[in-house]
Amino acid sequence: MMRVFQVLPLSLAALGALACSSTPEPTIDPSNPCPPGQWCASAVPTTTATAVPTTTTVAPAGPTATPIPPVAAVAATPILQGMGTTEAPGMKADGGPFAGQFQEGQTLEQDINISAGKCYTVVGIGIGVQELDIQLVSQPAPALPPVVLAQDSTTGAAATLGGKASGCWKNPLPVGGPGKVILKATKGAGLAAAQVFSK
Repeated sequence: MMRVFQVLPLSLAALGALACSSTPEPTIDPSNPCPPGQWCASAVPTTTATAVPTTTTVAPAGPTATPIPPVAAVAATPILQGMGTTEAPGMKADGGPFAGQFQEGQTLEQDINISAGKCYTVVGIGIGVQELDIQLVSQPAPALPPVVLAQDSTTGAAATLGGKASGCWKNPLPVGGPGKVILKATKGAGLAAAQVFSK
């Protein structure tokens, strides 16, 4: 019985030390009316107010979607080929399909070579993504911002840039250059895939 009473104060002391060590040290603030080392009710909202914006400013997910390996993206080929038959008749696939796992607002970029005089159509489909948008951009020089050459005007999970309704996008320049296709999950989250067609 004596041992229990001897151990109990030691346990409580250890718990008290843990509780004290987990309490954050107050910051010294000239606008804080409390003496150093004491917490005041007026100081708590100030600390919370400065901590909350910092937490909400940092997005939980980055702006770039998680790319899906090309082998897995090939699973979307039948759907994209079907869209290509309708939206890009007489055109051939330019490279392979590309896909990603998106959170709302995220983008995925695919490098392409924009050839002189060629005409381009890009089709995309989203699963879980309610509004998928496509842009075709060029990068005139590394120090300059990308230039938007074309973007889709469709709405919904299926997107087409340069489809049969508007005609394919033709490079007006006599020279080619590096470009990118940018997919964006404007609304919703999930998988999205795209394919470039050219002639």
